[in-house]
Amino acid sequence: MPTLTDVLREQTSLAPDQAEWLHLLVGDWQLLSDLSFADLVLWVPSEPDGWLAVAHVRPTTGAMVFFDDLVGRRIEPGRRPLLDQAFAGARIVRAPEPEFRDDMPIREEAIPVVRQGRALAVLTRHTNLSTMRTPSRLELTYVATADALARMVASGDFPTAGAPTGQRRGAPRVGDGVIRLTADGTVSYASPNAISAIHRLGHVGDVVGGPLAQIVTDVLRDESPVDESLALVVTGRAPWRTEVSSRGASVSMRAIPLVEAGQRTGAILLLRDVSELRRRERDLMTKDATIREIHHRVKNNLQTVAALLRMQARRLPEGEARSALHEAVRRVGTIATVHETLSHGFDETVNFDEVITRELAAVVEVATREAPVHAEREGSFGRLRAEDATSMAMIIGELVHNAVEHGLAVGGGTVQVEAERIVEDGEERLQVCVADDGQGLPEGFSPGRGGLGTQIVTSLVQDLRGRITWEQGKPRGTVVRFFARLRPVADGDRRGRSPSG
Repeated sequence: MPTLTDVLREQTSLAPDQAEWLHLLVGDWQLLSDLSFADLVLWVPSEPDGWLAVAHVRPTTGAMVFFDDLVGRRIEPGRRPLLDQAFAGARIVRAPEPEFRDDMPIREEAIPVVRQGRALAVLTRHTNLSTMRTPSRLELTYVATADALARMVASGDFPTAGAPTGQRRGAPRVGDGVIRLTADGTVSYASPNAISAIHRLGHVGDVVGGPLAQIVTDVLRDESPVDESLALVVTGRAPWRTEVSSRGASVSMRAIPLVEAGQRTGAILLLRDVSELRRRERDLMTKDATIREIHHRVKNNLQTVAALLRMQARRLPEGEARSALHEAVRRVGTIATVHETLSHGFDETVNFDEVITRELAAVVEVATREAPVHAEREGSFGRLRAEDATSMAMIIGELVHNAVEHGLAVGGGTVQVEAERIVEDGEERLQVCVADDGQGLPEGFSPGRGGLGTQIVTSLVQDLRGRITWEQGKPRGTVVRFFARLRPVADGDRRGRSPSG
């Protein structure tokens, strides 16, 4: 199904800034739907002189009207005079009589979507009257507030560019709690959920009838500094969001000023108790910090082990024992590099391209002391789980070291690492090729009778449920190819998480 952006670009003649205005409206119209207890449908003019439904939202506070989505439905010219009148006159038009749909009386209204004095589209509001009863004060307040917002849509005062919308993570919605403020910031109405949220902050006493700014200031008197936007939000003077924390409770607040004829007449505040959400985020951050500290300490311990082995090697005469200790130092250092990378992240995955870049640079730095060696890398390894990254680093480290030490020992040359990540039969695989242009494999070479490095590589590839082959390069050199089956990486981990999760 095409996106709203595609439809507006292909089916209308709206300018980019006008299309963006409709995007802002759709990003925040759940608020209007919930306060209205009604379905909302956004219609745009469609050639020739018809109407096209491009978005549809249903209320979460009451019964829906349309079970089927109306997006994509077209109306021919003259079939919906309500839309034509609202668009042409830039005014709200209500149908004189309810329309019956599946034996349900439906009241319909057409609200022009205006920007800078020009109607861009029409918003229809569909209310199921069969569920109506003697309205409570909550319902009366909600509908009155919805009507005020509808008039703001028709006058071009809503939505507000740059203001936070209800689609953002943790944003309060109508069902979470609603407060209605007068122009001077006095609470004229508060829903039960909103009153509970204010009481959780530590306020004792009535909420309705008092200035919200004073209520919030009193509960925060002994607390730490608060967000500078708090004053604007609790007085309803700016369309913004803030968060208040007191006595272990956290409440997210969002203000939407109400405007009539260019004058601010009051505001609506949405409140959401986010105490549990913040507690979980703190627990997650503590867990992340603990994991990073563990990796940091493992890296330090491995570096200590490497230093001890290096000291021991210096006490030995030149020979196999000393060479073996130097090999052990290199391998321990490879594992330490993976843990160092993990200590800087927020999850148990590694950007392996960073690891392999550092590993190749270290090998070249040591090798160029005796022969000119160049290292090249093509393709991307992507993010790997920690357990896969350690094995992969060891495998590539051994293969590159062997290429430098044996294939390129005389005269130098180039070692190249290529990686390709593919999905096959629903399973992620990593195909890697390590090639050099050196002397090639010794005559009669067999991996089964190779040295310790070859045995380590073979064993680790098997652990990764893969296969590995050694071939003579053309016209010279050695080519080693292997593939590994990777453990799945979550989408959030693939991109890398932020500290807040």
